[in-house]
Amino acid sequence: MNCPVCDGRSIGKVGVEQFFCWDCCIEFSNQVDKVVIYNLGEDGSLVVWDDSLMNMEQTAV
Repeated sequence: MNCPVCDGRSIGKVGVEQFFCWDCCIEFSNQVDKVVIYNLGEDGSLVVWDDSLMNMEQTAV
């Protein structure tokens, strides 16, 4: 299994169908028809990944 963000292979299992990427420090879960990506908040909470932030970073480069 590869990370959906960085394509890394350093993946750990957190829970049922929930994984953590040690390369880019995100969590993701496999759902029936999609993969949901989470950033880790400062307090350890999960925040749903915002694709618009990634698109803005790519256009700025």
